[in-house]
Amino acid sequence: MEHKKIIVAIDGHSSSGKSTISKQLAASLGYKYIDTGAMYRAVTLYALRKGFINNKAVDKDKLIQVLPEIDIRFRYNPETKKTDTYLNGENIEDEIRALEVSNNVSQVATIKEVRMAMVKKQQEMGKERGIVMDGRDIGTVVFPDAELKIFLTASTKVRAQRRYDELKAKGLDVSFDEILKNIEERDHIDSTRKESPLIKADDAIVLDNSNMIPEEQNKWLLKKVEEVKNAH
Repeated sequence: MEHKKIIVAIDGHSSSGKSTISKQLAASLGYKYIDTGAMYRAVTLYALRKGFINNKAVDKDKLIQVLPEIDIRFRYNPETKKTDTYLNGENIEDEIRALEVSNNVSQVATIKEVRMAMVKKQQEMGKERGIVMDGRDIGTVVFPDAELKIFLTASTKVRAQRRYDELKAKGLDVSFDEILKNIEERDHIDSTRKESPLIKADDAIVLDNSNMIPEEQNKWLLKKVEEVKNAH
């Protein structure tokens, strides 16, 4: 019997490895993967390019005005076997991971109109189910009816180390202390913002992956997916 496809919502803190495990899970299930963090990063990059951000202060009115001009899409890259983010037809996957974007994305994501526009796009993407979506408010706001909700966490030092290693591997000159500070700042902004704060959905399962490798997490998640499918 063919089980119906479900929505897997993975929320969690910055650099907790959400996108890594979400991509892996989607590939294992043959589902579509949607990186909502990349969507907010794309809006942030657009705002930075337009000069709407100055010393972490965002010109909200100007950004809200240009929201209809921002087209974000995801395309599978057969060379890297990963999904790349496109902003108005341009591949911006590497650019949105830079520290300048990381330092400003939380401020952009607190803007109500930005969140509303992104949530609408995300809900459209998930209409046919069979998706793994990660972010900060997937299980609480975007898909409160998702069949499986995971809340991912890890210690701040572990998360900073992961981000540091990732950026170093890309050849970027970064400081561990600066990354740790960025992660602590983002945790605070994400958890205390008025619009869709980062909170665990009541029916989400917590996964602390501080001491787990991606393969162990994937195995754990596949087991949870099976349990949910069998229960439905």
